[in-house]
Amino acid sequence: MKTAGREIQAWIFARGGSRGLPGKNIRPLCGRPLLQYAVAVARASAYIREVFVSTDSEEIAAVARAAGAVVPFLRPAELAGDRTPERLAWRHAIEWNRSQTRYSRMEVMVSLPPTAPLRTVAEVDSCIEAFLRGGSDTVIAVSRSNRHPAFNMVTLDQEGYARLAMEQERGACRQSFSPVYNIATAAYVTDPDFVLAQDHYFDGRVRGVEIPEEDALDIDSALDFKIADMLMRERNHGTQC
Repeated sequence: MKTAGREIQAWIFARGGSRGLPGKNIRPLCGRPLLQYAVAVARASAYIREVFVSTDSEEIAAVARAAGAVVPFLRPAELAGDRTPERLAWRHAIEWNRSQTRYSRMEVMVSLPPTAPLRTVAEVDSCIEAFLRGGSDTVIAVSRSNRHPAFNMVTLDQEGYARLAMEQERGACRQSFSPVYNIATAAYVTDPDFVLAQDHYFDGRVRGVEIPEEDALDIDSALDFKIADMLMRERNHGTQC
């Protein structure tokens, strides 16, 4: 049973098109469409009351419904392009929610990208709990980086010459710098009013919740799929997924 309190809804934004890996969002991982992992985590959360999928694809919609999610519309093509900021799809979902009466008015939005299948229910709930404690407009999942822009990352100029992405003091060692973190796509928890009012979540107060590097894996290529498959089988102690 879900806990009483604010109306928390999960939204999974899954486009049909993918240049790098066609059909990525429903490509099988350990025998299950990738999208199913996000739906399953959302449905198992102690806080999320409803699970919705926003997609422009009838095929993805069918997979989403079979997994137990609500697909209330097909997203307009202009909100599903390769270069369309996903925040516009977030706003579209919020505006739809406020235009109808069948489902409750959403007070907290949890975006769970389908490309992070190794995140856990506990990690999603930790992000939600951090948001509910107050003091932030958005909570994101992060993982500690094993690289630092002052030591391991460079930019290249037009002639191919490299410069450090972030300048450092002469003689400084890596240990003298604060740790840096990668933004994970495991979970984004935010206030719908904030999404409608601002163009980027870093326009507000952002709190990070650290998760393990392997749980933060974001699938964007065939190699990522192979790594995710290996980690998923390892997590399940063998070949059964």
